[in-house]
Formats: sequence, C-alpha cells, structure tokens
Amino acid sequence: MNKPTDSMTDFQAICPKGLYMLLACCMLAAACHSPAAREENHLAQQVIDQAIAVHGGSRYEDADIRFRFRDKTYRALLQNGRFQYERSFPLPEDSLQLVHDVLINEGFFREINGIRQALPDSTADKYANALNSVIYFALLPYRLNDPAVNKTYLGEVRIKGEPYHKIAIDFDQQGGGKDYEDTFVYWIHQQQYTMDYLAYRFHVEGGGIRFRAAYNPRLVGGIRFADYENYQMDPTYPLHLADSLYEAGALKRLSLIELKDIQLSPPSE
Repeated sequence: MNKPTDSMTDFQAICPKGLYMLLACCMLAAACHSPAAREENHLAQQVIDQAIAVHGGSRYEDADIRFRFRDKTYRALLQNGRFQYERSFPLPEDSLQLVHDVLINEGFFREINGIRQALPDSTADKYANALNSVIYFALLPYRLNDPAVNKTYLGEVRIKGEPYHKIAIDFDQQGGGKDYEDTFVYWIHQQQYTMDYLAYRFHVEGGGIRFRAAYNPRLVGGIRFADYENYQMDPTYPLHLADSLYEAGALKRLSLIELKDIQLSPPSE
C-alpha cells in the first residue's frame, strides 16, 4: 500500500487504532440524535431516492437482468416484490458438470447438471452470500431503501474536482441479512445524482475495507450500470476517510470489477 498522507500518519501516531475507531463511532452515534442530524439524515434519504430514480427507478421492480462477471453468468429476476438470483458456471475440475445456483425469497439451492444437491447449511450460506453479493453490487443503488437500511448524511466533499454528497449506510440486525454488520459509504454526485464511488467494511474471511471508483457507465434498458476500479484500504483507518486517501493516491488497486454482456428484458420474456 502507498504511504498515507502526512495528516493521516500524524493522527494515527497520537491516537491508538482501536481507540480512534471507537471515538469515531461514538461521535457519529451521538450526532445522529441531534435535530440538525435528523434534518441531514432526511437529506440523505432524499439523495438516495434521487440516485435510485436516476439509475433506473421503477425499472428495477419488474426486470430480468443478465450479465457475465468473470467466469460465471448471472441473472436477477425481479417481479412484484419477489426476486430470483441465479449464477451458472462449469466446475473447474470438470467442465462437463454445470453448476446452477439459485437464491429466492425462501432460500437457496444448488443444482449440478439439473440435479438438486444436498448441502450443509454453512456451505449453502457461503454460496448464497457470494451470489447475493455480486447481484447486490451490480444493481446498486437499488435496495438502499430496504427497511433494514439506515442512512447518515456525512456532508459534502469534492473528488477529482466534482461535488458529492457523502452518505453512510448501516443495517439493522433484523432484516439486515447475515452480513448486517457490514458498513458502507456512498458518494452521490450533487448535480447528476450518479453513484460514482463507494466504500465498504466487511467481516467475512478476516474482514477488510474496499473502495470502488466507477467507470464505463452505460444505460441498458433504462438502468444504469458501471464497472469499478477496486481498491484496498488499511482496515485500521476510518471508512469515511476513503475519499481523502483515494485523492491522495494512498490506495492500492486490487482488481477491476467488470460486468459484460448485460441484457435486460421484462420478466415474462
């Protein structure tokens, strides 16, 4: 990882890592209860509403979306509040064995060559989370108005000279899924309401922080999709500082997140 900015280095020197993370969380929690914070969080809701509308709005509610990501094909079928997420790929050790994973409102199952597989709960959860994660990121900012989502307005910033609203997202345990402890920050353009940057802290497989910068935005059937540069960030740093580190060139790029062959049609087709 590249050297952080001098201000970040000084801050880390005078405040132990665990302590400044705790202080940041406490300050944020206290601020959320003030009248000014409630007004700003109302602004956060308005920004997210506008971003969802710009990215696709009601088109998300009734759509059959297909795309390729890396070595797998994905499908998101959305209709009348129900969803069906799918991915298909050949087994690496045997290309004649075709895996078909399906996640629906009621749960997850896997088929291999059309035969339903018996899976331990832990394995099924792992596969379901992997499938859900790819679809979730591909369709952002859709789902940011789910009941378990909490929004906090963090202010206005500039990235590469452009003005952004900065909004933190966390989740209630009830309805927040197995990864409800994950936290996100989104940067929404102040005029265009496009979601151009995001950062998130995750806890699976040892945890960490990722920062993503969108590129190659395009409209497919009225829904905006983008690819992302995917960066690693030191997990001891506060998540909300990701934009400053990105601007300073202090993040290490890990990979590109590219969606290919995107197709969108009504669910009945």
